[in-house]
This record gives sequence, C-alpha cells and structure tokens, in this order.
Amino acid sequence: MHDDSELTTYTSEYKYVIPSLQRLDAGFYRCVVRNRMGALLQRRSEVQVAYMGNFMDTDQRKMVSQGHAAVLNLLPITSCPRPQVTWFREGHKIIPSNRIAITLENQLVILAATASDAGAYYVQAVNERNGENKTSPLIHLSIARDVGTPEAVAPVIVIPPSNRSVVAGSSETTLECIANARPVEELSVTWKRNGVRVTSGLHSFGRRLTVSTPTSSDVGEYVCEAALPGSAFEPATAKAFLSIIEPPYFTEEPESRILVEVEETVDIVCGAMGAPLPTLRWFKDAVSINKLQNPRYQVLSSGGLRVQKLRPEDSGIFQCFASNEGGEVQTYTYLDVTNVAPAFTQLPADTTVTDGATAVLSCAVSGAPRPAIAWRRGNRILASGSVRIPRFMLLESGGLQITPVLIQDAGNYTCCAANSEGSLHASATLTVWNRTSIVNPPEDRVVIKGTTATLHCGTTHDPRTSLRYVWKKDNVVITPSGSSRIVVEKDGSLLISQTWSGDIGDYTCGVISEGGNDSRTARLEVIELPHSPQNLLASLNSSHSHTVMLSWVRPFDGNSPVLYYIVELSENNSPWKVHLSHVGPEMTGVAVRGLTPARTYQFRVCAVNQVGKGQYSTETSRLVLPEEPPGAPPKNIVASGRTNQSIMVQWQPPPETEHNGLLRGYILRYRLAGLPGEYQQRNISSPEVSYCLVTELIIWTQYEIQVAAYNGAGLGVFSRAVTEYTLQGVPTSPPQNVQAEAVNSTTIQLLWNPPPQQFINGINQGYKLLAWPADVPEAVTVVTIAPDFHGVHHGYITNLKKFTAYFTSVLCFTTPGDGPPSTPQLIRTHEDKPGPVGHLSFTEILDTSLKVSWQEPLEKNGIVTGYQISWEVYGKSDSRLELTLNSSTHEYKIQGLSSLTTYTIDVAALTAVGAGPATSSTISSGVPPELPGAPSNLVISNISPRSATLQFRPGYDGKTSISRWIVEGQVGAIGDEEEWVTLYEEENEPDAQTLEIPNLTPYTHYRFRMRQENVVGASPFSQSSRVIQTLQAPPDVAPTSVTVRTASETSLRLRWVPLPDSQYNGNPESVGYRVTCWRPDLPSTVLAQVISDRLERELTVEGLEEWTEYELQMQAFNAIGAGPWSEAVRGRTRESVPSAAPENVSAEAVSSTQILLTWALVPEQDQNGLILGYKILFRARDLDPEPRSHVVRGNHTQSALLAGLGKFVLYELQVLAFTRIGNGVPSSPPILERTKDDAPGPPVRLVFPEVRLTSVRIVWQPPEEPNGVILGYQIAYRLASSSPNTFTTVEVGATVRQFTATELAPESAYVFRLSAKTRQGWGEPLEATVITTEKRERPAPPRELLVPQGEVTARSLWLQWVPGSDGASPIRYFTVQLRELPRGQWQTYSSSVSHEATACAVERLRPFTSYKLRLKATNDIGDSAFSTETEAVTTLQDVPGEPPSSVSVTPHTTSSVLIQWQPPRDESLNGLLQGYRIYYRELENEAASATESKTLKTPSALRAELTAQSSFQTVNSSSTLTTYELTHLKKYRRYEVVMTAYNVIGESPASAPVEVFVGEAAPAMAPQHVQVNPLTASQLEVTWDPPPPESQNGNIQGYKIYYWEADSQNGTEKMRVLFLPETTAKLKNLTSHTQYLVSISAFNAAGDGPRSDPRQGRTHQAAPGTPSFLAFSEVTSTTLNVSWGEPTAANGVLQGYRVVYEPIAPVQGSPGSPRDVSVTRSASELTLQWTEGRAGRTPTTGYVIEARPSDEGLWDMFVKDIPRDATSYTASLDKLRQGVTYEFRVVAVNQVGYGEPSSPPAAVSAQVETPFYEQWWFLLVVALSSLLVVLLVVFALVLHGQNKKYGSCGPGKSISNVEESVTLDNGGFATLELSTRHLNVKNTFSKKNGTRSPPRPSPGGLHYSDEDICNKYNGAALTEGGTLQEKSGDATESEGTESESEDALPQHSFVNHYLSDPTYYNSWKRRAGAAPHRYEAVAGAEAGPAPRAVVTTQSAVFAPASHGARTPLTGFSSFV
Repeated sequence: MHDDSELTTYTSEYKYVIPSLQRLDAGFYRCVVRNRMGALLQRRSEVQVAYMGNFMDTDQRKMVSQGHAAVLNLLPITSCPRPQVTWFREGHKIIPSNRIAITLENQLVILAATASDAGAYYVQAVNERNGENKTSPLIHLSIARDVGTPEAVAPVIVIPPSNRSVVAGSSETTLECIANARPVEELSVTWKRNGVRVTSGLHSFGRRLTVSTPTSSDVGEYVCEAALPGSAFEPATAKAFLSIIEPPYFTEEPESRILVEVEETVDIVCGAMGAPLPTLRWFKDAVSINKLQNPRYQVLSSGGLRVQKLRPEDSGIFQCFASNEGGEVQTYTYLDVTNVAPAFTQLPADTTVTDGATAVLSCAVSGAPRPAIAWRRGNRILASGSVRIPRFMLLESGGLQITPVLIQDAGNYTCCAANSEGSLHASATLTVWNRTSIVNPPEDRVVIKGTTATLHCGTTHDPRTSLRYVWKKDNVVITPSGSSRIVVEKDGSLLISQTWSGDIGDYTCGVISEGGNDSRTARLEVIELPHSPQNLLASLNSSHSHTVMLSWVRPFDGNSPVLYYIVELSENNSPWKVHLSHVGPEMTGVAVRGLTPARTYQFRVCAVNQVGKGQYSTETSRLVLPEEPPGAPPKNIVASGRTNQSIMVQWQPPPETEHNGLLRGYILRYRLAGLPGEYQQRNISSPEVSYCLVTELIIWTQYEIQVAAYNGAGLGVFSRAVTEYTLQGVPTSPPQNVQAEAVNSTTIQLLWNPPPQQFINGINQGYKLLAWPADVPEAVTVVTIAPDFHGVHHGYITNLKKFTAYFTSVLCFTTPGDGPPSTPQLIRTHEDKPGPVGHLSFTEILDTSLKVSWQEPLEKNGIVTGYQISWEVYGKSDSRLELTLNSSTHEYKIQGLSSLTTYTIDVAALTAVGAGPATSSTISSGVPPELPGAPSNLVISNISPRSATLQFRPGYDGKTSISRWIVEGQVGAIGDEEEWVTLYEEENEPDAQTLEIPNLTPYTHYRFRMRQENVVGASPFSQSSRVIQTLQAPPDVAPTSVTVRTASETSLRLRWVPLPDSQYNGNPESVGYRVTCWRPDLPSTVLAQVISDRLERELTVEGLEEWTEYELQMQAFNAIGAGPWSEAVRGRTRESVPSAAPENVSAEAVSSTQILLTWALVPEQDQNGLILGYKILFRARDLDPEPRSHVVRGNHTQSALLAGLGKFVLYELQVLAFTRIGNGVPSSPPILERTKDDAPGPPVRLVFPEVRLTSVRIVWQPPEEPNGVILGYQIAYRLASSSPNTFTTVEVGATVRQFTATELAPESAYVFRLSAKTRQGWGEPLEATVITTEKRERPAPPRELLVPQGEVTARSLWLQWVPGSDGASPIRYFTVQLRELPRGQWQTYSSSVSHEATACAVERLRPFTSYKLRLKATNDIGDSAFSTETEAVTTLQDVPGEPPSSVSVTPHTTSSVLIQWQPPRDESLNGLLQGYRIYYRELENEAASATESKTLKTPSALRAELTAQSSFQTVNSSSTLTTYELTHLKKYRRYEVVMTAYNVIGESPASAPVEVFVGEAAPAMAPQHVQVNPLTASQLEVTWDPPPPESQNGNIQGYKIYYWEADSQNGTEKMRVLFLPETTAKLKNLTSHTQYLVSISAFNAAGDGPRSDPRQGRTHQAAPGTPSFLAFSEVTSTTLNVSWGEPTAANGVLQGYRVVYEPIAPVQGSPGSPRDVSVTRSASELTLQWTEGRAGRTPTTGYVIEARPSDEGLWDMFVKDIPRDATSYTASLDKLRQGVTYEFRVVAVNQVGYGEPSSPPAAVSAQVETPFYEQWWFLLVVALSSLLVVLLVVFALVLHGQNKKYGSCGPGKSISNVEESVTLDNGGFATLELSTRHLNVKNTFSKKNGTRSPPRPSPGGLHYSDEDICNKYNGAALTEGGTLQEKSGDATESEGTESESEDALPQHSFVNHYLSDPTYYNSWKRRAGAAPHRYEAVAGAEAGPAPRAVVTTQSAVFAPASHGARTPLTGFSSFV
C-alpha cells in the first residue's frame, strides 16, 4: 500500500520493487500480510525520492531604504531533500557577518543597508543526494537614499523566532531572531526563557539559540530582545514557544485471541496515551472499520471496539492503531466465531478467457470457524491455505485466480471447503482462447501535406474467433465508406491519401473479437512548407552606412515550427546568395550588415521548417549604397631588394568587399626608415598592376614603404609600413692600422681597426685573416673572425708551420663578398724545438766501442745548432754520459764501453730553443744487433665495432730493443691469395705484449698478422690470427651527392650516391635508406619512405602537392640503427592544372539571352600554379552535343556575362580555372539555369494537306525557337484580295497542331497567318498563301544549285538555287541535305528553310573537307524529288585543332634534349600539315625559386618576376618528323618546351608545357681499354680507362662490372657496382680454371652508359674436387682394392690421385710410450734421451721423434726411422728456426704399428750461442799473433759463420747429408713419390719456390701451403735413418738422385705416398698435459667429408663420404 492506497493484489513475493523511481513514488508504504485467518497491516516505511526542479520565478527587483534591513527571500524551487543554499553577489560568495545573516529558511538579510550593498544577487542550490545544482534568477537590490535619513535607527526585529514543536529525544532545535538597528555594530541581542535570561547555546552573533537534546524542562516561552545600549530607543522584542511531542504508547491492549460464539456481542479493548493525545483507528483484516460501514461495529468512547450479533464472517484479525505527530503504534487480536458448517454463498461458474489473461473462478463459502478452501484439478491440489503453486492463487474470497492463463490450463476445476463442522465441493469448466492482440501497432507519423499516410495495425487472434477493426480519430469512429481518401485494408491498416491539415489528430486502432479486445493509439501530424514572409521592407541605416534594416510579417508555419529564416541578397544584379542562413524564428526583422558601398542590393526572405524551405518573399526594391574610399589597405605587402639601388614592392589588392567602389589605382609612398623626412610617392594608375620597382635609391639603406588603393571616392588607408634594405655591396676599403706579430712558433696575432663605416656598404659579416708561406703563395690559411664592435679588433692564425716566413693580410667581408685585403706584411713564426732525428743506426760494433749514425730531423723548426748524444747502461740512469756535437756531425763513435753490456743510446737535435725529442735504441756492446724474430701466439679479444685487442708473445728481439710493432690485416676478403694492408703501428713500446687496434670498420672480417722492428730491420711476419668479425654499428655517413629534381606535378626525383660496402657497418642485407620529405611551411607533416635496396640510387617521391616546395633529407640505416641525416635539399613540384574547380559557382538568367555567372577563387591548396584565367563551359542541355566555352582572362574577375544565348533554353554551365599547363577541373555538378522567356518565333512546317473548294486544313509544327512555354496559337486568314486588316482570327490551345477553316470562297487565294504565344506575348507570325482548288500536285525539285567559291570558308558555304514549279500549291519550305566525300552518307542539314528563300548559309562544316549538296521542296501535297547534286566543293583550311600529343622531352647530352611526339589526329589537322614549331625557354633555377618562394606567392608578384630569359625561342621541324634534338642549351638549367602544329593558315593550340633539366645525361660511351688478367684460381683483375671526357656527360659516379662464364651467360652473369671513380677492380670467388667474359659500363647521376665489348680472362688452376665416387672390392683380411671416379670439378689439368687410409681402432700389440724422455741443449745442438718403454706384441723396430714449435702449436715429424737400439738423438740447432721454442716427444714403432707418444719434456729455445771465434779475447789473441794471420782467419771464420748461420735456402739448392733429411710439415707426413719410371725418397720442402707443396690434412677442412722451407724452419734438414720401405718388393725399384727428381720429372708429375701419422692415437686416448693432436682450421677451406667405413675381415677402412674435399684426411696413408 502506498499512502493507504493499494498498489498490488496479494502475492507470494516478500518484497515490492519500484523499478524506475519517480517523484510520485515518494510517501509511506505498508505491507499487508494475510492467511486464512485474516490480514494484518505492518509498520509503515517512508520512501523519499531525491529530485530537484528549477527555480520558478524570473529576475526580481527589490528596493530598500538606506539603513534599513534588506531581506532577500529564496526564490521558490522544488527539491527533496531540502537543498543546500549558497548566496552570491555578482559572482562572489557571501559569508555571514555581523551585518549579513542567512536565516534557517535560507533568506539573505543585509542589516543597515548601504549604497554599496546594491547589486545583483543570486543563489546556487545543491541537492546533496543526487548532486544536482541550480542557479536562481537574479535579484536586483537597489538602495534608496532618503533625504534626511538619521544616523541612528531604532532596533526592529526583522526575522522573529517561530514556535517549535520537538519530538522527545531529538538531538537539538534552534530558534532564530534577526534584528536591525543603526549603528548595527552596537546592536545587542539577548534571549530569555520564562523570564530568565539564557546564556548557553547562543551563536551567530546572538541571533540563534540552540537547545540541545530538548526535554520537558526546556518547554516554555522564549523572548528575543534587541537593544542599542546607550541610546534612547526602546528595545524590540519577539517571542516564540517551544513544546515537546511525546510519541504514543498503549495503556490497554486486547488479548491475542478472542473466542466467541455466533450471535454474541464482544468488546475489544484498546487505550493509548501521548502528547498530544493520540488518535485511535480500527482495522479488520487490513480494512478500515470506517470503510466497512457495518452497523454492528461500534467504536467506544474509551477507544475500544464493540461487535454486536456476531456472524461467522466476523472472524478475522482486528488491529488498533494509535498515532500522533510523534509516531504510530499498533496492536491486534484474532476474533474467532465458531460452530457453523460451511455453505456455498457463490458456486463456481464456467469461465472463458483468453491466453495470457487472468482467469478467476469464483467460490464463496461461509462457516465458523472460517472454512478452509482448496482448489483441485483432477487429483492435484492447485491452491489452498498451505499449498502455493506459481500462477495459481487462492483469493481472499475463496476464488481461484490463474495469472497468466496458458492454453494448457483449459479443463475442469473443483472448489473444496471444509471446517470442523463439515465439508463440500463444486466444479466449473475453464475454456482458454488464444488472445487477440495488436502485435504491429500504429506508430506516430508526421507526413508532408499531399502525401499518403499509412497507419499499420497488425494482430494475432484465435482462429475460433472473428475480428473486427474499428478506427477512431479523436475518439470519433471513422467510416471509410464515407471517403474515398480513407481506406481500411484487410490487414487493418489505415490509408489516408492526399493528406491535409484536417487529417491531424489521434488515431486509435481497435480490434474487437471474442478472444479479447485490444487497441493502440498513434498521432498523425500533417506538415507543409511555411508560407512566404509578407510585407518585406528594406531601408538604409542612417547610423551605419554598411547596414540595411529588414522587417517582415511572420508567416504561417505550415504546422511545423519555423526553425529559422534565410535572408538572401542580390548584389549588383548578381544571382541570389544566402547572406544570413540562420535568423532566429522569433525574429521579424534583422539588420543586414557587412554590405559593400557603391553596390546595389535587393533582398528576399524565406522561412524554413522541418519540411524544408518555403517560398521566398517578394524581393525588395533596389537599394544603392553610396561609394566610399577603400576600407582596407592592399594586403600581403612584400618588399625585396633587387639591386643596391632598387627595391621591388609587390602586393595584393584589398579584399574585394573593401573596394567600396571601382578601384582606380594605387599610391605607393616611401621614405628613409626611422627618419622624419617627407614621403615620396609613386602613382600606379592601373588597378591591374600590383607591383612597383622603386629605383634611384641609396645603396644599403633601409626604407619604409606603404601602399594604399584609391577609387572615385578617394584614397583608402595605407598599409602598415614594411621595411627593406637596398642590397649590400662589398667593402671598398681594407681594415686600417693592421699590425702583425708572431706569438709563438705556430701562431701569428693580428691587430686592426675596421674600415670606415661608410665604405663597408653592408652588414659587416666579419673579417678574414690571411696567411701564406712566402715560398708557397697558393697555400693560403684563412681564419674568419666575427666582428667585434668595441675597441681594436684582434685575431690569431694558428697551426702554422714553425720557423716559417708568412705574408699576412686582413680583409673585411659582407654577404655579397670580400673587400680588398690590407697590404701584406712578412712575419716569421718563432723558432721551436726540432723534431726527432731520422734513421738511427749502429755500425762498427765492438766490445768497447760502436758507431752511431743519424740523419737531420725532418722538422727542423729552427736553425739546428747541434746534436746531443747520450748513453747509459740499460736500466741504470746513474751511468748516463752525455755529449753535445755540432750541427754538421751526423755520426759519432762511442768508446769506453763495457763488453757484452746492453746500452741505451739517445740522440736529439738542438736549436736555440732547446733539444727536441730523443730518438732512442738499445744495443749490446760486442754483440751486433740482428733482425728480430717474429711474434707468436696471436690472440684476439675485446672485439667491438671499431677496435679489437691483440695479445701476442714477442719474438726474438735481435739483441736490441724493439722500436716498432706493425700490425697488418686482411680486410673483408680473407684467404691466402688476399692482400695484407697495414692497420696499425706502435712505436717506442719495446715491452708491449698487447696492442689495441683502432680504426677498424664495423661488421668486417679481419685476419691479423704482425711483425716487430728494431734498428736492424723488420722481423718476418707472425702466423695469421684467427678470423674475426667486428660488431655492427650504425652507418657513419649519410649518402652523398643528394640532389632533387622535379619529376612531375606531384612527384620529385631524389638522387644520391649509395654508401660503399666499406661504410655499411653491418649486414648488407639490412642496409637501406630512409627519406623524409616535408613542406617548409608545414614542418609537422612529414612524409617518410624506406628504400630497402642498398644499391638504389634514386627515388621518386610520389603523392605530393602540385607546385609546392618541399625539403628532403635522407639517411642510411642497418639492423643496428640509422646514420646521420644528409643536408636538406629543396625541390618544387611542377606547376599543374588546378585540381579543384572554383567554389560557390552560381548562375542567374539576366534576360532571355544572357546569364550572369559568379564564382569564388579556387582554394589556394588546389590552384597548383598561377591561375591565368577561367573558362566557362556551357551548352543547351538538349540541343548542343558539345559544350561551348567562354574565356575570362586574368584572375581578378570572378564573374562573367554570357550573351547571345537561346531564349528560354536550359543551359548546363560549368566553370574551370586554367594555368599555363592547361585546364583544371570543371565545377561539378553542372549548374542548370534557363534563360528568361520571350515572345516565340514563328511556327514551322506550315502545310495545307487538305484543300477543298470551301475549306482548307492547316497543319503546323511548334516554333523551332519557342522562347518559352507555348500557351496557344492564333490562326488569322483573309482573302488575298481583301483589305490587310480584315483577318478572321481564331485562337487554339497549345497542344493543337491543326485547324480547318470553312466557309471559304472557292477558287480563291487566301492568306493565312500563324503565330504562337508565350506569357511574354504573341510572337512573329508565319504567313502562307493557299488557293481553294482541288487541282494540286507535288512541286518540281529546285534547279541550278550553285556554291560560289568566294563564299566558301573553312567551316561554312553559301548555297544558291532556283525554285522549281510549285505544282499549283505554294511551296512551304525547302530541305537541304549534304554528304561528306568520299564515303559519307546524306545528312539533313535543315528542313525548315523558308519557302521564300533562294539561298541559305550552310554552317558547322569541317575544314578542308569536300562536300556535295542537294535540295528538295515541300508543298501541301508532299516533297519534291531531290535536286541534282552540286559539284564537289571543298572547305578552306583552318588552323590545326589539336597540338601534337604525347610530347616528351628527355636529356640527350649535357647540352641537348631529345623531343619526341605523336602527330595530331588526322581529323583535327584541318588542312595540310606543314610542320611543327617547338617553343622553348629557360626557367628560373630551382634553387632561386626555392629561396624566393616565401615572398613570391601572389599571382601578380609571380608575373612580375618573369625575367627576360623567360621569353620563348622557336625552332621549326618538318611535318614528317616525330623527334627533334634541341642543342646548344645551357648546362644545369631548367627549360620549358611547348609544341604546336601549323599549316598555311596558322598554328594549332599549344601543347601542355613540359619541363626538363639540362646538364645531366648518361655517359655516351663505354669505358676504354678494358683488360682482364688472372690473379689466382678464384680472382681476376680488371683494369680500364674512363670513357672519353666529352662523352661522360657529367661526373662519373662509378662503374658497373658485368662478368659471366663464357659458356653460360644467362645462368652465371653477375654484376658488381663500384661507387667510386676507380679504374681497377678484383673479381673474387670465381670458379677456378674457367674462362670469363667481362664488360663494364660507367654511370653518373643521369643513368648508365653503354657496356664495353666483353673481354676474356681465365682463372688459374686450383686443387681438384673430390672423386665422384669411392668403391671397394676384393676385400680380404689384409688387402682390399679401391676404385674411384673422376672429380666433378677438375679445376685444372689433373696430375694424379692420392689415397689416404688409417685404422679406426687402436692397434693391438703396438709398443708403449718411451719413458724418461729428456732434452739438453749446448751452444749449437740439442740432444734427446729416452729409455725403452713397454714392449708390444712384436719387438720394437725403431723410433720417431716429433716436434711442436711454439708459434704453430702442431706436432710435426722431426726425425723418422731411428734404429731400435738407439736411446738418444742429437740435432744441430741450425736446423731449427731462430727465436722459436720447441717441445719434443718420442714414439716407438713395431711391425704392428705406432705406439703411444711419450710425454714431452720441458721446452727448449732454438737460439744459437755466439761461437768462441766471435769472442773478443779470441780476436785479441789472433790480432797479437799476426795482422796478416788475423785478417785471413777472421775473413775465413766470418765466411764460415755466415754459411753456418744463414744456410742457403735458395730454390735451386739441395741439402746433402750423410742421412736423408725429412722436413717438418704441418701435416706431419713424410712423402714417398712414385712415378712410372722410378721410386724416390722425396723431401716435402725440396720443390722449387712457386710450386705447391702436397696437401696437408686439417681437422676442420683441408688446405694448401705455398710457403717454402725458408719460411718454415729456416733451412733445417733433419736426418732420416734407414731406407723407407713400403713393401719388400718395392725396394728393388731404381733409385734416382734428388737432382734427377728435380730436373727430369716435369712439375706436378708425381704422386706422394704418406705414412701413418702417429698423432691419430690421441683420437681414442689422451694423456694429461698433452696438447690435442689437431690442426688449425683455415678460413675459406672446404669442409672435409665425414669418413665412411668399409669392413674388411679383421679391420675397417674409412673413405671420404662426399665430394668436395681436396685432400686426404689427417692420419691417412696414401698410395697409388
């Protein structure tokens, strides 16, 4: 229940949901609970809904007298809860004070108001619940100053306290009292309760009294008293009462259950108390006793309820409610009336309902106690007091309610009632129909007047029922039969056609059926266009000259509110334009502002509603605004200095709206800037000229310039002054008082004064200090100094050469250039310390003396006065001795040295300044220095993009200190055949072991080697390091030579030189370029493109704006990042045709033959060039097949008047703008405008098909020129013999085409006149004569047709004839036909030639075309035959109608271009083509246009800038040519080329201009003298000469080298690009022993030149590939047969094959490793000793010694076949390499195989000690013996020592010894050579230099060594014991000497046999400390194949599994 009104019926829900809370939902809610005993009301709950309305009132005004209180009430506003209020005054929040109070009712009280309190006040109210806030209207407070207002005002209570009633237990209550007095500061407010003063609870300046938790003790009268102490005024008082409300409580309550018998009387007690006394109310089963109105129910005065004569229905729950203002309480009891059997008071009845409705089956029962009722369907209980099933509800009355009813609910239902006295039941049937409902209801519709409105009404219903539709309009039934406009269709839809305002209303669709009724209502609104405003008046505004006042009467709005009005105006009879598009609908007048003086205006107004725009009002009469001077100055004033005495000034006209009349010209005035001088003026008398060159000005002087326009009314305002300088000149005087002085040895200081200011002639940009050596005047050093305007200028020239004479000078420069230099002065730089001496060397080294030599220092830096030499024992500075020598001494012998002592010797040069840096070296006395040994053990670490750390072990120092370390490397290409380059040198670091190699190239492969130098020379190179690759880094440089050229109207072509490979700094695949492009005026809009091809040299940037300047930059990038940006380059796209049409095109017919068009400019961004004018395209829509054009020259006019048009013809009109390139886009869609109507022309084809004696029938066709809508025709006729004014006139309708005139006189001539009529009147009549006779026939054809040649033009001719007989019927018209020769068809030219004519003009012919013509006549009977054809007549020639097409211009050479074109179409030649004319002119260069583009943006300015060179030059070309070379052009210039075709009459229109850049062309010739030379098996060297200079056509940027295998170009051709102008290149990674062809082309920025003729070259031979297959057969336990195929890649001429094999498992029975191995070294030899190890299965047969040098790390065979009984071996140190440390090990051998190697002893050095005969004491003894003997002995010993130490390693020498020697080789194999003639023991090193040693196996791949024995072991020959035997049978073969092997055998004619390598043992067993037996992989070597196993009876043999390996695997034996 809501506020005691029922909301719902009884339901099983225990909650009530309010879905969308509304304001009306606020109130008190109760829940009623019921069961079979009765119903009970629950305690009520209050629901408050937060809302906030708007302030109701508008602005208010209030006035109070000064000194009185102003009370501003809160304006009414609805809100729940009560809003929080804040008062504001004019935007400032009001804070309460002693003078300002805000009451509890939110009133604002201002006490003792003053004039300053006046103002606008308002309130901001905030609803704290929903957050809404509202601002009230303003309350304007005015303060009236009364004359004589006293200073003091008596106290008065403004806001008295109000009575308060408070519920007991409340927290507080507040009483308020606000008083006013003057002065308010002295006002005192006190409170009293019951006469006793109250002091607590006061606040707000005593105005409020708050009583906390009020009780009965606080009740009483409260008095507020306001007084002015010390004054005579009486206090003011006010009182209020505070009372306490006590909530109700029961004093007497009934029992919970009262049991009474029927017919008895019962009193139910209820008593309550409270303050005020509560009211009692009784309810029975939640129904008020008052509503029941039962006379047996009586409320007693005590509050109880008496029920008399109880009946069973009195049983139920009785409730007693007690309530007052403090609250509400309730109590209840159950009254039980007993002992009555149940009885039906209402039996169930059969019921029919519709599906979805609510069915109620009634069943009322009486009894006591109240019977329990249950409903059953079948055996199922559906509802009872204890059973509840959804949808089935037992009603309080006992009935059953089913909600909603479903179809399946149909059936029989039984009602059962029972109590303690008995039971009974009854049944009823429920029938359920499908519900009839509207599923597609009508919807609100708004339709436009005159259209059809359809209101749908779709339904669903039970098929057992029938439907009836009833439509009502505004609750009145519509009867469709009464109106044909209104139809109700079968589906119920209502159709109303031709709607009008009477159809507006509410339409209800009602559906009536037995299955239910339904209805829906919709609103129909009919709207129409608003009517036109009435009484439109326009008048000039006297106060505003540019304003017109309009007023009108508001029109009918068409049932749709007027949205706005549109005001249009016509300016100077131009088409109507919208001027005010949204005038408010409440307006009936408006001021039209912004009009232009001196123009005529008309106005019209229309209203717009939802339907659209209504009719325009009648236009006003014309108003003319008076002319005024121009209202704005010219705009965009730009001044730029042209020369040093002239300034070009350019401007644009003032806005057209500011012309205020017709412009007559401009006044330009100028004067010196900043000076008060008079203005000088220039009068530009033409308004078309918008530039002026002001001449005769002062050099480099600033002027201020202004421009104003003038018209007939006077001079307009001047523009703001622009300032500009005349251009600068160069200084004409040098700096003054120049002084030069040497400051030190490298610096000269100059002092000077500036030139006189009047001679600088510009802005002093600074000074240039010049210095040049006296002997090299061209080597000028220039230092630029910024100007210093204070004091004497000074500057320094640094980094000069020391002690050198220089000429110095100073000049001043400005922007145009340098001034004259000052007089040169000769100055010498100071002397300085010299540089180091050169080439320090030592000779005559004895034990106590040596000679030191040196050379003069390269940098003397002065006069060398001597040399300072010093020496000291190495490491002992206290032993230092020093000596100074004169300057001519360059050697000195140092004596008194200690023998065998190392000394440090320093030599330095001296000048007067001091000693230079010393050159130092160490040397041992008595020990001559030697060449140093090579460094070893190179290790690379700390690899970065540009550096790496190289660690190494220094080599032998050669008995002196190392002076320099040299690091070489292979860069990029790594291999034995690649060149080594010096990468780094480190000096004066003798003890270095680590070097940091700088300046490497990122992402590049390197392999390093190094050597060391001392005073003797350089060591051999070390072994190569491993191959490394530096890390990637971003590119260091940007692409170079970046240029931009115009490519087209929307693209620019960017060219550059790509990065060379060496500057990629990363993976080449990731290298690309990034190009950015932007407009300088829009730098934020950047276009970016990425080029992923690193070799790309140009890019066309597409999609740009036409005729726009762009800046472009580019950078290179790789996978790591991007490099630096290049310098920005500028380019401008070409001028193009406009890409948009002029805007706001409008047209208005001015007369019947004229249309006025107006338009606005093309948007600036779409102009794409200089607009030269406009073209108007127009055509009669249904008459002209092609549009005609009208050209408006210039871009200042935006209107044109088309004249000579057809009358009342609908024209399609378009406007386009054109540039010099061509026509732009025409405006779209075309504007349709019809010329005004006029009187029509005469009707045509007037004939009389029926002529009788007394009647004639006349037939005609409408006029060819109707000139309007034909309204009718007038036929007038009379006898030819009667008076001309006696016509009989008949008028017929416009659709009539014939008329019969009757009652004519027979055989008489009648004159008929026929004329047409439009609304402009009757037109010209057509007159014809007819004779009323029946004797007529067809006319004879015309004859004597003639075309006078003198009347023939290019497009027309004159045809004459003589009419034939008319056949007794006048000729009505002639028909002319013509045929184009040779194969054209006859075409009708005109069929309305006047019957009176004997000649006519035939037009619209094609020039230079032959025609024949013929003619026929037509009378009333019909057509005559055609006349005889005329002779062929040829029209004259005309200029060609089209220019040449497809014109292209391409650079041909650096000073010529090739022009190509296609001839015009034949049909456009219009004559005999005689040739073509080529017009060309030089354009401004792009750079100049780019720099000036900022100032030359206006068309007039650009036109003014056309220079003399812009005029065209002309050449003629033959008509048979389609190409022409234009020569002798200037380089690096842009040219524009246009073409025309011409004949004898003249030239065709010009083609579109084509631009070309001259100066770039691809090279015309190929490189010369190409040579191809082989370098290696995989490299060819190509050399060439550049193309001849005259054919290069620019700077050669590089070359492209094409190379391919001679027999397969298509599959193998490759191309290499060199981006540097080098003339040599190496082609690498080629196939060996292959013939190649090489061709080269040069390229420049313009493209590639032709290729050279191919040249041949063949690569050297290389090792062959692997055999194609390997097979085994005849396998036994000890032998097998091996066979193979030829290799697929021979790589040369095959010499033989080598087979290698080894066991794959340890050989059982081989001996153990020797023990106790030791090595000792003497002065010249070393000895290895060992003891025999464990014996194998067979006795040991011998030993093998292996050695491992420290600089290689590989074990090699040192000595073979040592006898088995030997336990030591001695070898000479000379056989080892000096300065290298070696390790040795011993291996035992038996018949089974090699044993395990021994552990190596300590390493030993191979350094040979000095022999005794080189010691000083031996030489001394010999010298004392005899001088001769000494000389002979020394000579012999020296020779002997040299031979011993430096054993010959020449290519032709053999090493002969007692034992055969075997040279160590990296493979560790000794070789046995087998040939067809003999078997010979062969040393691997014995081959001559230059031949390839046998292949050596390597684990990672097999490689070759080209190094001879000198590079290996310094000529060491190692002995070999015994004879090498493979098989016993082989030993008998003939043995040749080594020389025979060298001489007799051809090179490469042998095959080597390799024994097993003992290092293979480590493949299955390793010992601690033993180095792995592996070989270092070589970069570039091919990977060796994995062996595959072939199983024999007892062992396995491995064979290579794949092709490609060049050499056998490590450890394999080989044989042939």
